[in-house]
Amino acid sequence: MNILDTIVARKKEEVALAKARVSLKELENGLHFNRSTHSFKEFLLAETCTGIIAEFKRRSPSKGLINGHSTVEDVTAGYAAGGASALSVLTDNDFFGGDNDDLLAARAVNQIPVLRKDFMIDEYQIVEAKAFGADIILLIAAILTPQEIDGFARLAKSLGLNILLEVHNLEELQRSINPLVDAIGVNNRNLSDFSVDIQTSFKLAEEIPAEFMKISESAISDVNTIRQLKKAGFNGFLIGENFMKTSNPGAAMQAFARELISV
Repeated sequence: MNILDTIVARKKEEVALAKARVSLKELENGLHFNRSTHSFKEFLLAETCTGIIAEFKRRSPSKGLINGHSTVEDVTAGYAAGGASALSVLTDNDFFGGDNDDLLAARAVNQIPVLRKDFMIDEYQIVEAKAFGADIILLIAAILTPQEIDGFARLAKSLGLNILLEVHNLEELQRSINPLVDAIGVNNRNLSDFSVDIQTSFKLAEEIPAEFMKISESAISDVNTIRQLKKAGFNGFLIGENFMKTSNPGAAMQAFARELISV
């Protein structure tokens, strides 16, 4: 069993416990359930934004603790002030140190799209995402069948949520493309062993149909990489660890954004 299998097995247990604690009806009565969501496309393609999806992440299975001192509010507000097009918030607890309360905290201080970054395996989690203030959900092709992707996407759309479909290779892309998703993200990190290779994005760039926004995820640490990815047709760039490993992630993102737009 690899790390991804372990995470999914644990996620099934977590979802079962969450269902026992909080009913769907209670989620539907949540603070943000009837809120109108922000358009991922509108913010991602806006000329005033950077295309960066800046991530709040405390830890990871591969790196351990990345940042144990920065608050969600300070970091995400700093990201938004620096021109982030959207925010990504890890809500997985056991492996990434996140929590649904982090989603609530980010939503409370920001007016840009927020992605709930988690391993979505059940429709319950999609309703949770809406209730806790997310605008975007992540569907990971590696852990979902095409039928599950379609069902989850239909539910998400009925709730007004945007959808980012994540793939790691051509096989996943070809079997998982669904017209309901808003964007296709290429994760440069192999979720089986957590190795990274930015070439994954370049290899798949031309394989993604033009009607989808293209997102490159992970292994991005310098502005030249973003410039090259833009030339390859990518619209968005998910960056987390590069900022979170600093003493002030918000300031690090702002400095990165200034360098990006300086040419």
